[in-house]
Amino acid sequence: MTETAGQPHTTPARGLPAPPWPLVMLVTGVALLFDVVRVFLPSLITLYGRAGETDPASMGIYAALWFVLPFAAVPVARLTSPRIVRTTGAVALVAARLGLQAADGGTPQLLLASAGVTAGLVFLYGCARTVAGAWVPAGLVGGLAGASILHLALDRVDLVWRGGPLPWLAVVALCAAFLCAAFLRPVRLSSASPVPAPAAVWFAFGPMLMLAGMYCGGAAALAQDTGQHSAPFTALAVALQVAALCAAVVCAWTASWCWITSWGWTAGLFLVAGVAAAEAGVPGLPALVTTVALGACAGAAGRRAGASERSAGVAARSAGVAARSAGGRGGVAALGGMLVFLAGAFLYYAAFDADLGFPNAVVPVAVAVPVAAMAVRGARRHRAAAIDAQAVRRAPRRWGAIALSLALLTGLLTWQSPPATKTVAGNEFTLVAYNIRMGFGLGGRLDLDRIAAWAATRRPDVVLLSEVDRGWLLNGGHDDLARIARGLGMRYYFAPAADRLWGDALLTNLPVAEIGSTRLGRHGYPTGAQAQSIVLDVGGHEVGIVNTHLQEPPGQAPEVAAIARRLAANTQSSGAGGAGPRPVIVAGDLNTTPSDPQMRVLEAAGLSDPLRAFGDPPTSPADAPVRRIDHVLISAGLTAVAAVAPPVRFSDHLPLVVRLRLD
Repeated sequence: MTETAGQPHTTPARGLPAPPWPLVMLVTGVALLFDVVRVFLPSLITLYGRAGETDPASMGIYAALWFVLPFAAVPVARLTSPRIVRTTGAVALVAARLGLQAADGGTPQLLLASAGVTAGLVFLYGCARTVAGAWVPAGLVGGLAGASILHLALDRVDLVWRGGPLPWLAVVALCAAFLCAAFLRPVRLSSASPVPAPAAVWFAFGPMLMLAGMYCGGAAALAQDTGQHSAPFTALAVALQVAALCAAVVCAWTASWCWITSWGWTAGLFLVAGVAAAEAGVPGLPALVTTVALGACAGAAGRRAGASERSAGVAARSAGVAARSAGGRGGVAALGGMLVFLAGAFLYYAAFDADLGFPNAVVPVAVAVPVAAMAVRGARRHRAAAIDAQAVRRAPRRWGAIALSLALLTGLLTWQSPPATKTVAGNEFTLVAYNIRMGFGLGGRLDLDRIAAWAATRRPDVVLLSEVDRGWLLNGGHDDLARIARGLGMRYYFAPAADRLWGDALLTNLPVAEIGSTRLGRHGYPTGAQAQSIVLDVGGHEVGIVNTHLQEPPGQAPEVAAIARRLAANTQSSGAGGAGPRPVIVAGDLNTTPSDPQMRVLEAAGLSDPLRAFGDPPTSPADAPVRRIDHVLISAGLTAVAAVAPPVRFSDHLPLVVRLRLD
């Protein structure tokens, strides 16, 4: 028998209203699970997978194990009780989350994140068996929205990656609120919803988690252009995203708030269209539409027909059979939906390393379809029966003012004005080239702030980054580039490669005369590559730079060589040091050693390797470097004054720091 069925009627005490503990439990529990997932996925790639060194099949089996283990909760709940299963999952989830806060990367981080995912799924199963349906849609969407808003407010660097007492206090407070809600007996339920939520809304949660991670965390709401946006534009985009998240929660909470909730097909249509438009590269509006539509779909999928619900409530209170059956189906549906999450995420991101035979853009659309279908089914079922007037819930009072205040506050917290440009006195400048592996160090920790702090000690004029992630769910939804640029106090210019969120970048405060990006041919390799071409003003002289990360060097090296020739052939303007060939730099992770044939192709374009004169330092792998595949090649008109590969462990590559002089 479910815990919620047959609750006795109790008169609430006077004074402040009793907190809706089931809702608090769901919101905080989902937020903690989302937090753990954002650690599990990058740990799977960087620690277990070692950034591609491990067989993908082995990695998939390891990940699936932790999503299949929670099915053991089904027989355990029969032997004990759903409440015990829920409480056990809640305690284990808190233990894993606190352990992650204390862990310093490595195997403990991987195992704690893995165990945390399993614990979170066990908790969801228990909730499906014990929590009344009235709380479920808003609780699930509220948890996703709360986690996303906090993610945005923290500049997309979550508490788990931050040290010091304040992050610890915040995490402990969140865990305490969660446990308090989980252990307290829920308040009296409304007579309109005394039974568990439909299995459809529980199944939809897994796909919703994937879509929320991809589109509700801020990255998809911002146009990923080559240049940095102004501070007001970025703050407005973040504020709109927060407002959309708040609207999603209201759509999930109300029974008849607006036509998008009342008509499930409308919510489903907006969801699928928003996801498809976002995958097509349309910035801004599709992410906002997707966010609101997720809440509306959850609200529609979680609705029961009024007459049917009353009869089910009577049966639940008399015998408990209907409630047990509905709760059991909901629990299994929740675990099944999380398998959809795992399969969808694995397929979407595997396409960047393997040819799946179809574009990965269809994966999130396919994941959105069952969520839309559940919304349509729930709305039809609701309209087919008499609507219980007592079940109609209006939007909370002053929700608009609360959403506006929260949106403005988050926008102000993320305010970042681009630095002013500055010139270099003299004819020397320092360049740093670094493959940052999405910001994750050898220990699996997010090291964006450490990268920025280290690079600042080198006082660079130009920073070239490879493997820059601007919001992949697979890597935790972080914007590597904006965070590093903030730490360095530099302007940034992004060049998409694999997709609109993953590529290469230039950071500099020097005047930029020209900038562009050329997509390189795949030559049979699935991961996309580009060559970012830049013309900088260095002390009144133009310098051309080609920033690239070659994926298939034999085929792509000739393309980069041609781009370098074009940059060099363009003579300097009369106002930039006089006429003459423009000196050119080609730098980045070329996946090429100095002895490889493709290096001869680049040398034929007039480029030379100055690092040979400085000990030819190896750069890969970072923990025991044996070969140099990262390069800074220069043409005539430039001389390397100093060059070094510092032994830092913020990536699986070592950076290159080169001091250059214009001849």
